[in-house]
Amino acid sequence: MECVYRSRVNQHRSRDTGVRGVSGSRSIMKKKSSHKHKHMHHSSLGESIVGCRIQHNWKEDVYSAVSRWTGTVLVQVSVNSSLYLIKYDGVDCVYGLEIFRDRRVQNLEIFPGEIASFRVSDTRLADQLLGRPVVHLFETDEGSKDEWRGLVLSRAPSMPAWFFITYEKDPMLYMYQLTQDYKDGDLRILPDPDDRAELREPGEACDSLVGKQVECENQDGTQRMGTIIQQVQTKPSIYFIKSDDDYHIYVYDMVGS
Repeated sequence: MECVYRSRVNQHRSRDTGVRGVSGSRSIMKKKSSHKHKHMHHSSLGESIVGCRIQHNWKEDVYSAVSRWTGTVLVQVSVNSSLYLIKYDGVDCVYGLEIFRDRRVQNLEIFPGEIASFRVSDTRLADQLLGRPVVHLFETDEGSKDEWRGLVLSRAPSMPAWFFITYEKDPMLYMYQLTQDYKDGDLRILPDPDDRAELREPGEACDSLVGKQVECENQDGTQRMGTIIQQVQTKPSIYFIKSDDDYHIYVYDMVGS
């Protein structure tokens, strides 16, 4: 797997999709440091690997070189128990992989036990970030700062000091330690135009689209199928979508789509 990276140094490309979401674009993924991607092979007898550290080789096809990847398993997707969301070291975006079925994943190693807990030093700030629009600053190659408008979605499972976030110009699922970025002056919280009106009141019913199949349009006009795998609790109209032919996770607002 290849990644365009945004290591506070951003090289970014985006392209249109046929699904309207947090933005009307999609892009190649980014990562913070030059790093190649990997995948996995086998698992142990029915034990959960959520929270575990993993490493494996990744071979895209017979013509590709083998790369080595190390990461953390964040969550097992409820509507597809074969699918896991994974945060790889040095990579900012979250990947969705059927790690025990994908033939490109080779020599999978799972390290027993869960990763050590990450403590959040400022829980009040962490709670304040949830569901909020933000401006996130990234350094360019020239040393200037690029502003990326985004939406903080939730705390990341298994790694609570990290947050799920997506961007208007790049509606994929990313992970950053946003409380630290805020303290460093690289994150600004914007006024919420919805004033949190989208948050559900206790007992309020909300029809979920999780598990539904959706059809998306590629830049060249061809169609691709995907599955809605998760609803964002802080913004119930927003969902994570995993395409059948892509290991990225896309974030879309399904209202009006």
